[in-house]
Amino acid sequence: MLNCPYHKPMRLNLALWCTLMLACTLLMSESMAHQQKLALTKVVLNPSTDTLEVMHRFELHDAEHAVEELFAPGADIMHSQETQQQFAEYVYARFGIYTADDTPLTLTPIGFEVEGKHFWVYQETAAPKDIEGLKVVHNALRDIWFAQTNTVNIEVADKVNTLTFTENTEVLNIQFKH
Repeated sequence: MLNCPYHKPMRLNLALWCTLMLACTLLMSESMAHQQKLALTKVVLNPSTDTLEVMHRFELHDAEHAVEELFAPGADIMHSQETQQQFAEYVYARFGIYTADDTPLTLTPIGFEVEGKHFWVYQETAAPKDIEGLKVVHNALRDIWFAQTNTVNIEVADKVNTLTFTENTEVLNIQFKH
């Protein structure tokens, strides 16, 4: 290395620039992590109980923002059982499963919980006999955020089928091959 006074400031500027870039990257990834606007729902046919088990998983940060917009400023999904119940009821009202011939399946609320970075909502229904197909509606959070994406994975007979609700999608169908 040359022992030149001009190299020191250049190294300091480069180090400062790298530090600033790293800080910006961390801040951007942190803010991106908070604004997922994604929900994942798993519907599983449980042959031992002849039920369809429904598990909705919401990003907790999204749910925190949603309850303030849906219910009241300051609504607290982390610590308020009442807010958690309200959010679960909101989800119950915006999710539905129908048979291929448009018969609605009656979903029974099972419960809800905060687990780590997620808020879970659980439902179940009696499985229809000889499932040939299902129609699904999943509008939770899509009525407040156009960018909200709800993905539903349906597991029947060890096969997983995925439905993705984006933009103006209201109802999606799945056909099961026997």
